Amino acid sequence: MKPNIHPDNYRTVLFFDSSANEGWLIRSCAETHGKTMVWTDGKEYPLFSLDTSSASHPVYTGKQRNVNTEGRASKFNQRFQSVMSSFRKDK
Repeated sequence: MKPNIHPDNYRTVLFFDSSANEGWLIRSCAETHGKTMVWTDGKEYPLFSLDTSSASHPVYTGKQRNVNTEGRASKFNQRFQSVMSSFRKDK
C-alpha cells in the first residue's frame, strides 16, 4: 500500500451479522463506537454489527419469508367483524 493515503483508523474490523450468527474479518475504517468482540482466533477486534448481510438476506440465501397476500383492510374487517356488526343498524 502507498503510504499516507489511508485514514489513521484503517484496521481489521469484525463485521458480524447477528441474525445469521456469522462474521467476517475485513480491513476497514468503519466507525465501531468502541464495541469489541473476541473472535474464534482468540483475539479481540472492533465490532461492526449488521442487521442483514449476504448470509441472512433472502435474495442470497434463497429462503423466502411467507408473505400474507391478504390486504390490511380485509384483515381489519375480519378481526373486528363482531364488534362492527353490533354497531350496525338495520334499516
